[in-house]
Amino acid sequence: MGILRLTHIGICVADLERSIRFYRDLLGFAHLSELQVAGEPTSTLLQLDNVVLRAVYLERDGMRIELLHYGSPGHEGSGDPQPMNRLGLTHLSLRVDNLSLLLAELRRSEVRILDTTRIDIPTFAAAAVFITDPDGTLIELVQAPGDPTAPPGS
Repeated sequence: MGILRLTHIGICVADLERSIRFYRDLLGFAHLSELQVAGEPTSTLLQLDNVVLRAVYLERDGMRIELLHYGSPGHEGSGDPQPMNRLGLTHLSLRVDNLSLLLAELRRSEVRILDTTRIDIPTFAAAAVFITDPDGTLIELVQAPGDPTAPPGS
C-alpha cells in the first residue's frame, strides 16, 4: 500500500501556550518537537495565504498531536464544540482509570466539562463524558474495565 504509519493528528489552536499547558499538564502529553514555517511552500500545501505557523508536537501512548497556531492568517471558528455528526474528525478519546477523580481535578483547573454528556454504567463499572480543550475540541474520557489497550467492543 505504501503508507508507512500515522504521523499525527492536527489541532488548530488560538493560544498555543494555553493549549500546550492543557494537553501536557492536564492530559499527560509529552513535548516532542516544534517547528516554525512561513510562506511557501507551506502556503500552497495548506491552501492559505501568507502563512506564518508555529507547530508543536506532543505525544501520549504513541498518539501524536500537532498543535497548530497561525500567526497569519489567524484562525477561524467559534471555539464551540462541533456536533458529533458533522463530517470529519469528531473527537479524541482517552481511557481513564477513575473518571470521577479525574473530573474533580479537571474542574479545579477550570476545564470545560460537558456534564450533560456523562453516562454511568454501574453494572460494568464503566462511565464516559466529554470535555473540551480550550478551543472547543471534543475529548471523550472513558472509564471501562479490562485491558486499556484492547479495541472498543472486543
